[in-house]
Amino acid sequence: MRAARLSVVTAVAMATALTAVTACTSKSGDEDGERVIAVTATDSKCETSKKEISAGHVELAIENKGSKVTEVYILFPDDRVVSERENIGPGTKQRVTAEVKAGAYEIACKPGMKGDGIRQDLKVTGGSAAKRDPRLDKAVAAYRSYAQAQADETLPKVATFVAAVKAGDLEAAKKAYAPSRIGWERTEPVAESFGDIDPKVDVRADGLEAGQKWTGWHRLEKALWQDKKIGAEEKTLADQLVTDLTDWQKRVGKAEITPTSMANGAKELLDEVATGKVTGEEERYSHTDLVDFKANVEGAQKSYELLKPVAQENNPALVTELDKQFAALNALLDAYRPNATSYEFTSYDKVGAADRKKLSDGVNALAEPLSKLAAAVAK
Repeated sequence: MRAARLSVVTAVAMATALTAVTACTSKSGDEDGERVIAVTATDSKCETSKKEISAGHVELAIENKGSKVTEVYILFPDDRVVSERENIGPGTKQRVTAEVKAGAYEIACKPGMKGDGIRQDLKVTGGSAAKRDPRLDKAVAAYRSYAQAQADETLPKVATFVAAVKAGDLEAAKKAYAPSRIGWERTEPVAESFGDIDPKVDVRADGLEAGQKWTGWHRLEKALWQDKKIGAEEKTLADQLVTDLTDWQKRVGKAEITPTSMANGAKELLDEVATGKVTGEEERYSHTDLVDFKANVEGAQKSYELLKPVAQENNPALVTELDKQFAALNALLDAYRPNATSYEFTSYDKVGAADRKKLSDGVNALAEPLSKLAAAVAK
C-alpha cells in the first residue's frame, strides 16, 4: 500500500536519508514561474502561491516549514490522486511535476502523513491538457495494458490462495500468498489511480485510519504466520479479497493515468521500498518482502522503459544513469533467488543488516535519478 501505510516513526527515521533522493524532483526553474505553484507546508497550514492555473503541466515547489514529516497531493474532486510527494522532511524542499486538465482540484498537505490533510482549492482553466508527444500517449496506453494484464493474471493466483484459506490448509495458503501479490505490486506505480482499492487489499495494521476495518492480504498474512490459525473470519476476509480485487480488475481501464503520474508513481514506489520493504515492515509476518521488492522494481522499470524514448531525447544523460541503476539494483536482488525467473526469494529475516543497507543504498541510488523522469518527459 502507498501513503497512509507508512508510519510517522519510520518516515522520520528515513527523512535524512531520503532528503538527497527526493530534493531534485523536477527540472530547474524559477519558483515564481508561470507553471510553478509554490507550496508552503507547516504543521497547521498549507499555503499555495496560486489558486488558478491553465491546463497543462504544473510543477509544485514544496517547502516543509513544519516540525513533522509531511506529504503533498494534487487531488481530483473525488479524492483520486493526480500526483503526490511523500516523506517530505522538516526543513526540506521538493518538487513534483504533474499534468492537469481543466476542472476543479485540491492541493492537500498532510502533516504527519495521516488524515485528510489541509487543503487548498485549485482551479484549472482551459479546454484540455497541454499537447504532448504522441509517443507518450502510446506509453500510457501500453502501461494501461500492462496493468490490465497484471490484474487479469492476479485473480487466478488469488483464487488459489483463497481456496487454501477456505479449506483451512495453512501450509498451502502460505505457499500461495506471495505469488498472489506479484501482479498487484507491479502496478503500484499507479495504485492511487485505482481509488480506494489499495487500503482495502494492501493496508497494514499500523496504516489503518480511525474506524477502518482491517481487510486484505496483510490481515490474512498475520493469521497464517503469527496466529497460525484460520477461522471463520479469515475465510470471510478471503472472499472479500476476491471481491475487492475483481473491482480493481474492472477499474484499470478507467483509471486516470498520465506520463507524469507513471514517472512520479515509480519514484514514490521506490521511496516506499526504502521505507517499508528494505526495513522488513511490509511483510513482517511472512518475511516475503523480497518478492514484493522485486515486483515493485519491475513495475517501476516498466514505467521507465515505456517513457524512455522521450526521456532519451530530452535528457540522454538521465537515461544512461537510470539504465545503470536499474541494472545494479536488479543484480542485487538476483543474489537472493536461485535464478532470474524464480520468485522464490530468500526469507527476509535471513538477510542481515549489512545486506539490507546494500539494498537500501541501491534503492536510493536509483530513486535520485528517477525523481527527474517526470520533468524529462514533461518538457
